[in-house]
Amino acid sequence: MPKLTIDGIEVEAEAGMTIMQAADLVGIEIPRFCYHERLSIAGNCRMCLVEVKPGPPKPAAACALPVAEGMQVWTQSDLAKKARKGVMEFLLINHPLDCPICDQGGECDLQDQAMAFGSDHSRYVEHKRAVAEKHLGPLVKTAMTRCIHCTRCVRFITEVAGVPELGMIGRGEHAEITSYVEKALTSELSGNIVDLCPVGALTSAPYAFHARPWELHKVESIDVLDAVGSSIRVDARGNAVMRVLPRLNEDVNEEWLGDKSRHAVDGLRYQRLDRPYVREDGTLRPASWEEALRAVAGRLLATDADKVAALAGDMADAEAMVLLKDLMAAMGSPNLDCRQDGAALDPTDRAGYLFNPTIAGIEDADALLIVGSDPRWEAPILNARIRKRYLKGKFPIGVLGPRTDLTYKVQDLGNDPKTLEALAGGKHDFAKVLKEAERPLILVGMGALARPDGAAVMGWARRLAESVGAISDDWTGFAVLHTAAARVGGLEAGFVPGEGGRDTAAILDGAEKGDIQVVYLLGADEIDTARLGEAFVIYQGHHGDAGANRADVILPGAAYTEKNATYVNTEGRMQRTWLAVHPPGEVREDWKIIRALSAAIDKPLAQNTLDDVRARLAEVSPTFADANEGAVVPAAYKAGAGGTGGRLEAAPFASPVTNYYMTDPISRASRTMAACTDVYINGAGDGDSKKRTGTDG
Repeated sequence: MPKLTIDGIEVEAEAGMTIMQAADLVGIEIPRFCYHERLSIAGNCRMCLVEVKPGPPKPAAACALPVAEGMQVWTQSDLAKKARKGVMEFLLINHPLDCPICDQGGECDLQDQAMAFGSDHSRYVEHKRAVAEKHLGPLVKTAMTRCIHCTRCVRFITEVAGVPELGMIGRGEHAEITSYVEKALTSELSGNIVDLCPVGALTSAPYAFHARPWELHKVESIDVLDAVGSSIRVDARGNAVMRVLPRLNEDVNEEWLGDKSRHAVDGLRYQRLDRPYVREDGTLRPASWEEALRAVAGRLLATDADKVAALAGDMADAEAMVLLKDLMAAMGSPNLDCRQDGAALDPTDRAGYLFNPTIAGIEDADALLIVGSDPRWEAPILNARIRKRYLKGKFPIGVLGPRTDLTYKVQDLGNDPKTLEALAGGKHDFAKVLKEAERPLILVGMGALARPDGAAVMGWARRLAESVGAISDDWTGFAVLHTAAARVGGLEAGFVPGEGGRDTAAILDGAEKGDIQVVYLLGADEIDTARLGEAFVIYQGHHGDAGANRADVILPGAAYTEKNATYVNTEGRMQRTWLAVHPPGEVREDWKIIRALSAAIDKPLAQNTLDDVRARLAEVSPTFADANEGAVVPAAYKAGAGGTGGRLEAAPFASPVTNYYMTDPISRASRTMAACTDVYINGAGDGDSKKRTGTDG
């Protein structure tokens, strides 16, 4: 490992490291605009000039110059300082003086570095150039006159997002960043270029002119709009969530965030349930909490326990699920389920429902088979991790399922579920590819498991994983990709049918036939509410979505930004949201509602505080222990636990996500997501639809 000296400090760096990376190791700040540790090196801005000996007499770009044995670097010499001032002077030649009205103001790299490394005057008095704005879709607002051509946005869209739709055209002062043809960026990760832009050239269109960064109260939390559990920061002003930004988490989302998770937060303001409602003469009317709880309690007490059922939705928190489970047990009802899509997941076998290799572990795999999943829409952050591994090379990817553009090249294995039998039996060419790999990964999605033959698909997928060597002492290459943030937490908490109890399908069948007379929907909106028949429906949730429209009593609960709650992501990582804003109106936290209901039916639960509830969670599963927050509790894989397979249906696999921008009550209420649906799904506005079929990236 070469040793060099930076500002008098001796540094030992790995071979191939640049001067900038070596300086970062010892905490020496070198200014930069174009350099980003997750993108390729461009060397465009020249702001990172330093003095190097031995070497040329002119300053060198620290971002592009590899370290060498005996190298001496000065970052604060007169030569380096003068060079940076000159570069900053050049960068500001055409930059407009519109900081007071720029949305980047207060968190602008150009502002900060102009103050720290620039000069107090400019020698240029010529007219500044102007550049026409670009249309990049409903999420990214442009002011391209401010652009300093760092090309971070170009490199991100091309390298990380895998959608090469931005580039630079022209030369000299005619150079500009453009999408070549006027159309919206077709990437579910496009919002990240706003974070990457070091000036105000790219800003968030939905957030534009709504708030300044110094006005915002910032709370660290996690995203629950998919099952990845990305780390986020919720920025609020007063009692309104203004924006959501990604937070660094190398194990989950690195520093990226999907567009829905970032921009659907305006849905928290619309179609909210802010008070209890009771249906009277066919119409819902506002009611007090006492009246609503009395109506629910009266119906529950008048109904036989075996005719009561509960379903948990995709964004239900673990605290609410464990208390509702205990309440159902206290009433004597075994009819409950958190798998509202009917996915064939065995709650007694953790390895059978977790993404066992972990999201970061994708980078350790050397072959991948995707079964019945479209990770680009079901989990864009996870899909970006697959692309990252793909770009390193020697990573064959096969897809058995719907034909979509996954931003990387794949081998299309068709969409006949019976191909899974051939793979498991070693009678398919791709089975040989998996066998030759040291760490093959079998990814199974809800499009494969949430179907009538889901149990058979699970059995064949596990047989395949075992037959190709995906299961070993140091590698568990069987991975289930969930689409619901609540699903793994519900399975861990045991929110599944008890002995002799009904699952989701049986509950709906029973409600249709009149055998189930009361159904408690804990944020369950993705079921066919028409199948609830004449049942008395209690809906506890935060939006006026499908469940609320069918409800006889509505108990308004808090959204994920309005409560301290526990979730478990697809890989089994327990994480918690933190209250960023207070719930509107008469809304209460979900666990408190259930605790109050238990008292109303004279079966009070023992938990009176959030700590009590979390202690109960830890009793149910060690995954919920406080010591495990943020960590994955690995599961022991049991060979043969998934069965020997079974009869597979001929119906092709289909992803459960048909519109990435509207998958839950929050995103369906979002006006921003409605605009995205118009542009990307319906093809309105720019003539370019994002219906991704027939290509392989």
